[in-house]
Amino acid sequence: MTLSDSASALLRLLDPERAHALAVWGLARGFGPRPARADEPALASRLWDLHFANPVGLAAGFDKDAAAFRGALRLGFGFVETGTVTPRPQPGNPKPRLFRLPEDNAVINRYGFNSAGLEVTARRLEARGGRGIVGANIGRNKDSEDAEADYTTGARRLAPLSDYLVINVSSPNTPGLRALQDPDRLMALIRATRQVATEACNGESRPLLVKIAPDLTEEDKRDIAAVAMETDVDGLIISNTTITRPAGLKGRDRDQAGGLSGVPLFPITTSLVGDMYRLTQGKVPLIGVGGIASGADAYAMIRAGASLVQLYTALVFQGPGLVPRIKRELASLLRADGYDSLPQAVGADHR
Repeated sequence: MTLSDSASALLRLLDPERAHALAVWGLARGFGPRPARADEPALASRLWDLHFANPVGLAAGFDKDAAAFRGALRLGFGFVETGTVTPRPQPGNPKPRLFRLPEDNAVINRYGFNSAGLEVTARRLEARGGRGIVGANIGRNKDSEDAEADYTTGARRLAPLSDYLVINVSSPNTPGLRALQDPDRLMALIRATRQVATEACNGESRPLLVKIAPDLTEEDKRDIAAVAMETDVDGLIISNTTITRPAGLKGRDRDQAGGLSGVPLFPITTSLVGDMYRLTQGKVPLIGVGGIASGADAYAMIRAGASLVQLYTALVFQGPGLVPRIKRELASLLRADGYDSLPQAVGADHR
């Protein structure tokens, strides 16, 4: 067992939210393993005029206030997504609000966008020095009466400081948030946010993505795909936590309210990635996130249509050594199928 494995095991003995806070604290102060070697060239890709040395990213929700993105990049992630950040600070939902389901390799959370607020995140991103690819995931305050104003406020402040922006309309823990996936509201939100982000960057385009929920009807999928195509959104992140409870969950906290993430989410997300790839005709880049716990999982998501992948929950159970392991396994799978580069495999299941 390595030192990082031992630290991960100790963290799992703590209350889940305290363990999360301690992990962020440690990464922010430089603790944690370093990647043993450079990424294999076959894992590289270029999207939105950004060079990704590898496709494995850290999903939003871990580094909510942009405290630990440097440390996360040092673990070997190809990119890190901070947030979700809200314009004003808010405490989120009452504790306890984070529950491990170790028998299921899953987690339920009902954080509710706990956030130190926009200015804290902005100050930290201002000092990042441009190293590594860092995205900013923006949301609305729980008590806000003008959701569009919250997103445009976040875009105005963070677009010049991040490599891409994400409109999060998919968390199940903020009342009314998922209603923003309604096609008319989503279209207006994307256009308003893009306009403000472009103005904040002195007319330069900033990649704008939308993070959608896994719990969608067939009509929802078609509507969101149509909005993505019509607005020329730069990408979709698929998906967030699910409010469903797949059969067979064993963890004692399986009936807690909140969003479920981890291994049980993987088939739901992979299927949705495939659906959205087909519905957008492969023209809208997708980031697949939900239940990835191995290189084989990442590869399946890529073959389904994801250009990049993200993970978070698997780190809770497998520790930071998971990141280089996924990259090694993914490179091996690409070679086994005769692919010289990762982009060649994107959407392969549909060809």
